Amino acid sequence: MRKCRDLETRIASISNKGFQAVSIQTTISCLTLHAGDIIISSDRTLDENAPAVVIFTSGTTGSPKGAVMRRSFIFDCALEVADHYQLTEDDVALHVLPVHHATGVGINFFPSLVAGSRIEFRSGGFDEEQMWERWKQGASDTERQLTVFSGVPTIYMRMRRYYQQRISKLPADEIAKYAAGARQFRACLCGTSALPQPLDDFWKHLMQKPILQRYGATEFGAVFKMRLGDESVPEGSVGELASGVDVKLSEGDEGEVLVKSPHMFSKYLRDPEGTAKAHDRNGYFRSGDIARREGKYYFIIGRASLDIIKSGGYKISALDVERELLSLPYVAEAMVVGVPDEEYGQRVAALVSLQNEEMSAPFSASSDGSQYVLTIKDLRRDLRERLAGYKLPTLLRIADGEFPKTVTGKVQKKVLGPRFFPADYHRRPGVQEWDARSPKTLAKL
Repeated sequence: MRKCRDLETRIASISNKGFQAVSIQTTISCLTLHAGDIIISSDRTLDENAPAVVIFTSGTTGSPKGAVMRRSFIFDCALEVADHYQLTEDDVALHVLPVHHATGVGINFFPSLVAGSRIEFRSGGFDEEQMWERWKQGASDTERQLTVFSGVPTIYMRMRRYYQQRISKLPADEIAKYAAGARQFRACLCGTSALPQPLDDFWKHLMQKPILQRYGATEFGAVFKMRLGDESVPEGSVGELASGVDVKLSEGDEGEVLVKSPHMFSKYLRDPEGTAKAHDRNGYFRSGDIARREGKYYFIIGRASLDIIKSGGYKISALDVERELLSLPYVAEAMVVGVPDEEYGQRVAALVSLQNEEMSAPFSASSDGSQYVLTIKDLRRDLRERLAGYKLPTLLRIADGEFPKTVTGKVQKKVLGPRFFPADYHRRPGVQEWDARSPKTLAKL
């Protein structure tokens, strides 16, 4: 209340003398209104297609763009999400994502509001230790129990790492308390980018239920979603088509995801040319993402401009290579990009960060014999039974620590690719190259 009044005084004194703050009470409940206090307006219903809110894209493939969302996004789209995840007034959602981005507002905030669910916000930077403690508290205190959680792969990765490094070394009775914290949720969601299979497997084992994955974008929300209780979702799938959405793939059962819906964005802010280019001649939004459909389930192959590598006449999904890299016990994070090459068109380049724990794979000895390091020879050897030869990385770089990410936890390949594998990569320290005729590394290890 005091902060509202302070805000009102400050704004009134600086820019808008007529500004009045809306007081936030400790509860939204109120006494029953008397008939004389109720006014029925004869004004026309507000246009559902009119602008309501602007959400800026995260800039994964370029500069952020302001997506102008319609009024129908605030209610109709939120109602569809709430219905899909069966949200009710009994749910308590733990909100740890930015509210000014699509997932934070379109998946976590508006749907909880229309369903009457409680929302607990966690402000400040993400802290995996605090998050585990809050989860554990919810399992032991019924008044603080949580039922819904939504995160991005980075959050789930950091929490798994903390569990492996710290919690797993505690006495069995203490570990059980944290496990109970992870199992209190009836629904744990994940979106914004692909959830690596090893990470998914870890949480499925710990939570005793799958993380509900989805696919979407700022401009059109989540159009593919896993359903609660669906035990037939194939491995690697992001679920089935959401209700009320028109989606087609450009080449039938595979191709670019093209979307129409009554509650998708209406335009890019002050960018009519960009808006026109983003749609095809039939009015479908061109997502730029390539997907595959098997029956009613969808699989994301990758971003057409970033995740499809053309090497030696083959089309290679960078996401497929990343999944196999992440299945290796010593790899914590992996990013695969295509690097221009005169002979092959593009080379498959892998940037990886390593697990902090003691490595479980035999690495090559360094030149002075003082330590063991991961070489591209080691990596290709460990991937050989998992990937076809033409998909194996021919460039490798080891990152120092966690990858740089956006505020929503996304890895920007368009930025990091050129940074770690520039045009003169063969002269850059740390880049290792595989040559089938004469295997070598370009950098001193």
